[in-house]
Amino acid sequence: MKVGFIGLGRMGAAMTRRLIEGGHEVGVYNRTREKLKDLIALGAKPQDTIAAAANFGEAVFTMLADDAAVMDVVNQPGGLLASLRKGGIHICAGTHSVASIQALTRLHADAGQILIAAPMLGRPEVVTSGQAGMVLAGDQQSVESCRPLFTAIARRTFEGGADPVASAAIKIANNFVLGCAIEAMGEGFSLVRKYNVVPHVFYEVMTDGLFACSAYKVYGKLITEERYQPAGQRAVLGLKDANLALEAGGAVGVPLPSGNVWRDRLIGAVAHGESEHDWAVMAKDQARASGLA
Repeated sequence: MKVGFIGLGRMGAAMTRRLIEGGHEVGVYNRTREKLKDLIALGAKPQDTIAAAANFGEAVFTMLADDAAVMDVVNQPGGLLASLRKGGIHICAGTHSVASIQALTRLHADAGQILIAAPMLGRPEVVTSGQAGMVLAGDQQSVESCRPLFTAIARRTFEGGADPVASAAIKIANNFVLGCAIEAMGEGFSLVRKYNVVPHVFYEVMTDGLFACSAYKVYGKLITEERYQPAGQRAVLGLKDANLALEAGGAVGVPLPSGNVWRDRLIGAVAHGESEHDWAVMAKDQARASGLA
């Protein structure tokens, strides 16, 4: 298939690589053209405008950092809303608020266009290795027509149904559970360190028993080694995710008390100048609060 791709940060670049390796022709656009060099070397076709990327192929992906960025790409003069043909498909792969996905669904529908929400599950390196997941929701005929694209990117897809909001809710809830797990690990590591336990021993106890899964192994290792750079998921984006979860809960009357702790640990890390560290750095903020070096 031919497909456009807008937003070539670490995640977008990893997804584009998977598409090219899967035999698809990808037209790429990024505000910072410097980020396209490696992808062009792999065979990606550079596009000069959002409109060109939008009409390069049978659909166009966006992988953008936040609500403001995706709304700008959609609504600006020459953006997706103005450029996509009738029946054109926007595959929104970023992590966005429920409210923004609801708004995008309405905007595209009013313009005779289609929104598929397809947030990724996994860090960029997991996407690169072909082990990531995707949550798909939107017009089912359009989802099926784009299936080869999703198959090229992800090991498994999860079907959220016809309403794109379902994908947003699932991704937000998944990030909520993961973020709270990392925050709780930070508390656990601080507790054992206060009793002079070597962190690696606690890590082995966790990951050889009830918590023998990738979330605890990957993030537990980062915390054990205090290795917070380079970031897989930056703390500042983790903070965005925490706020998305609390906003989504508040909108439907679901209290998320653990989410407040998760958010506050990230706020502490950002306040200490660690916004570009991996979001596991919230364990370092917990250590500071515990009187540890």
